[in-house]
Amino acid sequence: MTKAAIVGIAGTALLPDEAALFRAHPPAGVILFARNIQDPAQLAQLNTSLRRVLPRGAVLMVDQEGGRVARLRPPHWRTHPPAAAVGRLFAEQPAAGLRAAFLSGALIGLECADGGFDVSAAPVLDLIIPGASKVIGNRAFSRDPHGVARLGRAFAAGMLSAGVQPVGKHAPGHGRALVDSHLALPRVHTVDLRADLLPFAANTDLPWLMTAHVVYAAWDPNLPATVSRAVLQGVIRRRLGFGGVLVSDDLEMNALSGRPMERATAALAAGCDLALSGSGELATTLEVLAAVPRVTELATSRLAAARALAAHRRRPFDLAAMAAERDRLLA
Repeated sequence: MTKAAIVGIAGTALLPDEAALFRAHPPAGVILFARNIQDPAQLAQLNTSLRRVLPRGAVLMVDQEGGRVARLRPPHWRTHPPAAAVGRLFAEQPAAGLRAAFLSGALIGLECADGGFDVSAAPVLDLIIPGASKVIGNRAFSRDPHGVARLGRAFAAGMLSAGVQPVGKHAPGHGRALVDSHLALPRVHTVDLRADLLPFAANTDLPWLMTAHVVYAAWDPNLPATVSRAVLQGVIRRRLGFGGVLVSDDLEMNALSGRPMERATAALAAGCDLALSGSGELATTLEVLAAVPRVTELATSRLAAARALAAHRRRPFDLAAMAAERDRLLA
């Protein structure tokens, strides 16, 4: 009975208590952070250990965007440019920018796949909004929604070609937030959010989207998107027509209130397919996994479709040639 949650672990090796918990309450996946990753040999051993105890079809996820959000880092892995660097190239040379976005997605995807991951939480489809919180900042491609839409699609295509499932984030748009949702709850009072929605609307065929812990007064003046049926069902599912896997942003962030199990069950009740709880604290993970329901049949079919898409799109690459080409484009 696979539980509708993706959870974290404490350190660089799977602990016996964690393995026992995952056997008793099998999660839909595990997400790894910098605290869990030292070098390729250690990572391979850890992911092998996780595969032994996780249910068939469970995902291994990592937050690997490039720029400052990277869990696979030098000296063992490449440095990848932030999305805004690709956006600047696109503004001057659109074809070169799109190619650089594809190459970044493919190079990041290849490193993730080689590390044993199925899913990477990228690309960012938010807008760069002057004066907003720097939590997004150069993680976004551009302030131009059409450019973000095209570059996000190219990046995701590159990742899929490496056999890794991309996650567009943070739906329905985090760029206007004036505070960091890791620290507090942002509230967006802008009424016309068509520009923010456009990159997501243009990428509704992505296999995954991640929600934003942001209140959008135009749609729900009380609840952040992650736990709002009005936003998840009314905007993301119906208005945008997204039919893929919908996963919450990390529920441990301070934008949300309540106990971890309450946050997780609220996100699922609002319309998320999976609740992401990444603290890695054993007591918290037990609380969440014990509380959340099993993965629904619809979510199971969405997860299967995401796996099939990445498998179908995967193709071989010359890694060194791709890296050299991207470096030339962004020089």
